[in-house]
Amino acid sequence: METKKYNVPNMILIGSTARNSGKTTLAVSIINKYKLSRPVVALKVTTIQDKNGKCIRGGEGCGACSSLKGNFEITKELNSDNNKDTSLLLAAGAENVYWLKALKNNIYEGFNVFITKMPENALIICESNSLRKVVNPGVFIMIKNSKDSQMKKSASEVIDQADITIENSFNNDFEKVIKEIENIIN
Repeated sequence: METKKYNVPNMILIGSTARNSGKTTLAVSIINKYKLSRPVVALKVTTIQDKNGKCIRGGEGCGACSSLKGNFEITKELNSDNNKDTSLLLAAGAENVYWLKALKNNIYEGFNVFITKMPENALIICESNSLRKVVNPGVFIMIKNSKDSQMKKSASEVIDQADITIENSFNNDFEKVIKEIENIIN
């Protein structure tokens, strides 16, 4: 059964093969590039396997997954003063930053609620592998983590759909990647 997909040409979707690969660092660079020329909204997506399930990262976890009420929830980041990814995106200059937490089978439903709140001309910068299953973005970038050879299952399921694949040994120099993004979205 083919899932329905949203076509979101004004979205730059950033996925990665492993944690700590540089998704937020790349997102911050993209926000800095576009924030003066158009509204930029950032979205971080956390996919939760099972309600009240074990943390996918092992151990006690941060409580984000176990605190989910319902099938999904969207929270707006209001604090730009800490080290959370969403705070860093807000501090970089995104007009609004949202965090969508959704059960694996409810990502489409959660994204549906998110997208209806977006201004049409906003550039949406999103960090997620799983969202690629329900969204056709303008550009999908996959960051390969050169320090971690294990690939997340969510990445292996969508890596073949990436428009741009980069190694995370980029030393925070994203000019080349941003030029590639511009070539695709223009």
